[in-house]
Amino acid sequence: MTAEILEPRRRPTQERSQKKFDHLLQVSRELLLEVGFESFTCEEVASRANLPIGTLYQFFQNKYVIVCELDRVDAVAVRSELRTFAEAIPTLDWLKFLDRLIDHMAALWVSHPSRRAVWLAVQSTPATRATAAVTERELAAEVSRALAPLTPGTPRERRTIMAEVLVHVAYSMLNFSIRDGQEHSESIIELKRLLASYLLSAEHS
Repeated sequence: MTAEILEPRRRPTQERSQKKFDHLLQVSRELLLEVGFESFTCEEVASRANLPIGTLYQFFQNKYVIVCELDRVDAVAVRSELRTFAEAIPTLDWLKFLDRLIDHMAALWVSHPSRRAVWLAVQSTPATRATAAVTERELAAEVSRALAPLTPGTPRERRTIMAEVLVHVAYSMLNFSIRDGQEHSESIIELKRLLASYLLSAEHS
């Protein structure tokens, strides 16, 4: 049986509704980072946002939908950087651009530790995992397009798999890098080595 993909009940079409929608997401992010997903409730989000609970339920059916939407929001900045990376290649210096991309993503995870809280939250149920997997595949599609000029002899099907591996490894390592007690800079160095070695081996295989 295919897991349900979690989407908001409706997305705002007017500026006033958009502001409420964005405010609820921002409060949700702050609450999730503060209390963790188990203690996270829609009622507390609405209370902290100074909005009726009914307003929240107009947009979000439950807390699982909220964290999946936060995961989509987090993916937006990454997709933007991926497009910038794609525009910079092909070039002989593509490894430098890759390092720059990873550094930018690592800065996002450090400056916004709620990304890890969101990532952990979407692992909580089959439906949230399935929804997060869709978001991850959309990122992988961007990566696959960026890889095309770097690996012209690679079949599209393999390039798709490579992109999915790259995204999954990068996300896992970025979240690992900001875990308590973990040396962030060392983790990012290892991530760069992993991705560069993988791409170089693919380029020559």
